[in-house]
Amino acid sequence: MLRVFIAILLIVPVLEIWLLAAVGKGIGWLPTLLLCILTGVIGAWLAKRQGLQIFQLAQVQFSRGELPGEAILDGICVFAGGLLLLTPGFFTDIAGFLLLIPYTRGIAKLFMKRWLYKKIQSGNTQIFIWNRFNRF
Repeated sequence: MLRVFIAILLIVPVLEIWLLAAVGKGIGWLPTLLLCILTGVIGAWLAKRQGLQIFQLAQVQFSRGELPGEAILDGICVFAGGLLLLTPGFFTDIAGFLLLIPYTRGIAKLFMKRWLYKKIQSGNTQIFIWNRFNRF
C-alpha cells in the first residue's frame, strides 16, 4: 500500500504538469490559469453545498437513532473531492468532480465499502477511541 501511495505522489504531479503545459500551449497560459482558478472556486462551492446537505442528513439520522453510515461515506467522498478540486491541475479536477457527482460517488462508496469489509473480515482493522483518560 505504501508503494502505491508513493507512486501516486510521484506520478500525479508529473501528469498534472504535463497536461497543464499542453493545455497552456494550446489555449494560452492566461486561459489555463483562469480555468484552474474557476474549477477551484466551483469545486469549493459544490463541496460546501453538498457537505452541508450531508451533515443535515446525518443529524436527521442521529435524531432518529440511526447510524449515519452512508452519510459518513458520502462526507468522506465530498471532502476528498473538494480537496482534489482545490489542488491545481486537470486530472485531480476530474477526480474531484467525479467524487462530487452523486452517481459516480456511489461507485466510489461501493469500492470503499468492499475495502472496509475486507479489512474487517481479515482482522486488519484497529479502532482507536480517544477519551480524556487516555495517557501516552
